Formats: sequence, structure tokens, C-alpha cells
Amino acid sequence: MTQYFDDLETRSPEVRAEAISRALPAQVAAAQALPGYGGTLGDVDAAAIATVADLARLPVLRKSDLGKAQGNAMPFGGLTTRPAHGFAHVFQSPGPIYEPGGSEHDWWRMGRFLHACGVGRGDIVQNCFGYHLTPAGMIFENGARAVGAAVLPAGTGQTELQARAAHDVGVTAYAGTPDYLKVILDKADALGLSLKITRAAVGGGALFPSLRAEYADRGIACLQCYATADLGNIAYESPAQEGMIVDEGVIVEIVTPGTGNPVAPGEVGEVVVTTLNPDYPLIRFATGDLSAVMEGASP
Repeated sequence: MTQYFDDLETRSPEVRAEAISRALPAQVAAAQALPGYGGTLGDVDAAAIATVADLARLPVLRKSDLGKAQGNAMPFGGLTTRPAHGFAHVFQSPGPIYEPGGSEHDWWRMGRFLHACGVGRGDIVQNCFGYHLTPAGMIFENGARAVGAAVLPAGTGQTELQARAAHDVGVTAYAGTPDYLKVILDKADALGLSLKITRAAVGGGALFPSLRAEYADRGIACLQCYATADLGNIAYESPAQEGMIVDEGVIVEIVTPGTGNPVAPGEVGEVVVTTLNPDYPLIRFATGDLSAVMEGASP
């Protein structure tokens, strides 16, 4: 396996900023052309939104705004550049909120995280994220395809069958919530089944240090990502485990909660994300989650 997923993640800050200055105005212009934005970006000069700092001049888009837009235009509220039948999948999350899904190469940008976990060709990933209605299962499925790994689409539940399948198939990697892997491992122990899992890509729940240490004691390297149904992968851990690395396909701002005003570097605030996905150009989407920026480059 190569050290890096692609050349994007080794760009200098200057080269990355130059790329953003080209991609961001085009993404804002694409969003302006969509009926779902309801004129909220109508008076904006898209060409003038070329840096992360420029984004602060635009309104924040919230989950409640998605719900209202979708109430006016099912299923995606006029916020996608393709019609619903132009996507590979349509998902429903609590709300309900509907999200599109593509099957193109690394559409959800999860391949970069799985690569960081050491997953690639020759691996079989037991994907224990849900496949029904919500997109998590397909998000990780798409990422596994991007790195050339095979997938056991396990979903959730039926733990004894999951443990037996992991043993019989020769699963080498796990994808799912942090705690469910322990359930499978304990069930395999109870059944006297040896497993070959050495890597775990987790999300959707808290990865407590004690649990990560328990996996390490079993010879399993466990890393976590930060992703949402609307945005796909936002950030992910590397083996350095020094915070999370922002994905190359999104722009992250940290703002004062309830506002669109950026906080000072290092201060805690709400995570606001602009995605560069041309099919679903969410501009300044407020996640409701709190975090802070660690300045500098990941080792």
C-alpha cells in the first residue's frame, strides 16, 4: 500500500489555498443556480468568494432549512444538480431528511479514511453500518471500493452470524460503530472462533480510550472518522492520532454557535462545512457539532 491516498493530501497550504480559490467560486455559482437556495445567495458575487474567510459573508444553512426546502420540493429540496433518478441511491434520515448518494469513485470521500486505516487490496471489510434507508452502510461500501477492498455487507444485529461470517470469510477489517466490534469479538471468543481482524474504521459513536486500548491489546488498530449523512466524510484520524485531518473535499469553519461568525483559531465553536461535491453543493452547512481547529500540519 502506498503511503498516501493521492497527491491532494500532501499539497502545501499555498497550493491548497490556490485550488480552493478556483473551486469555491464555481461551487457557490452552482448553488446559486439551484432553486432550493431560494434566492439566499442571489445577490452574492460568486467570483468574490475565493477564500475560507470570504465564506463568512454568506448565510449559514441548517438542517431545519433542508427540511423546509424538501417540504417544498421533494425529495432533495432543489439543492442538488441532478434529479433524484440521476443518483445511485436515495436515503432517508431522521426528520425525515432525504439525502442523495452516488456510486462513482469515492463519492462520499471515505476512501481516504480507509486508506489511512491501512485498508486496501487484499482486505475483506465487515461493514456493520446500516444499509437500510440511512446512508452509512453505502458510504463505507463506496469507500471500500475506492481502496480496492472486498466487503461483507453485514449491517447490524445477528451477532452470532456476524462472528461466524467473520471467521468463515476471513474478514481482515471492521467498519461500524466503535462498540459493536467488541460485541462481535466477545461473541467469537464465546464460540471459540478465531478472527483475523487487524484494522477497524469506526464512526457514529464515541471511541473511548479504554476501548481503543482494548482493541490494540487484541492486535487491532482502530481509527475514527467524522462524517454525516448530508456531507459524507468531513475529517478522519491518521495513525498519528493527533486530532483529525480535514478531508480534501470539504472546507471547514468553526463559528460561534448559532451564528455564522468565525471564532479565533483554537477556540471551540460550531462546525460549519462547505462541500465541494458538484452533485450536492451544500454551502456553509451547520452540523450542530462543536469542535476546534488545531493549527499546523498533521505529522
